[in-house]
Amino acid sequence: MNGLLGVGNPRLGDDALGPVFARAFRADGWRCWNGSIAPENVVSPIRRAGVSLLVLLDAAEMDLEPGAIRVLPPDRLVSTGGFGTHAPSLAGLAGYLATFIPDVRVVGIQPLSCRPGDRLSPPVRAALKRLGTMLKEIGGERHVPPPDNARLQLGADALWRALLP
Repeated sequence: MNGLLGVGNPRLGDDALGPVFARAFRADGWRCWNGSIAPENVVSPIRRAGVSLLVLLDAAEMDLEPGAIRVLPPDRLVSTGGFGTHAPSLAGLAGYLATFIPDVRVVGIQPLSCRPGDRLSPPVRAALKRLGTMLKEIGGERHVPPPDNARLQLGADALWRALLP
């Protein structure tokens, strides 16, 4: 089974993309957790679930077009200086999760606005739809595909490569 942990402040416009996606995304082989502004609070349920792939999803300032999606190396994550437990500790959380999950990926989406009270912007909404389609294609057999399903494995790897910066 695969997992997704949505991270972000639901009151700050596009920063809410992680929690919004975690609440809405449903697909075979996927389980989602809403980490909101304290993702460390759901580590135990994630560990008990025994996922083989975990995607940490958050808004990320990458100086790209709003809605751009990238897989971010945990060692390149930096705090934006905002208040919140996930800003300075997402890299540490990813590192800790990797001690018991074989594949941990941090996926960032470039926000347009993280102002208090704003709703998700159109480019971020479109990015979440694209991400949902990609994750559904990966499905729940990322690490141990059935012998007759080698094309799914290659397809999943190609999707991840397409997201790399």
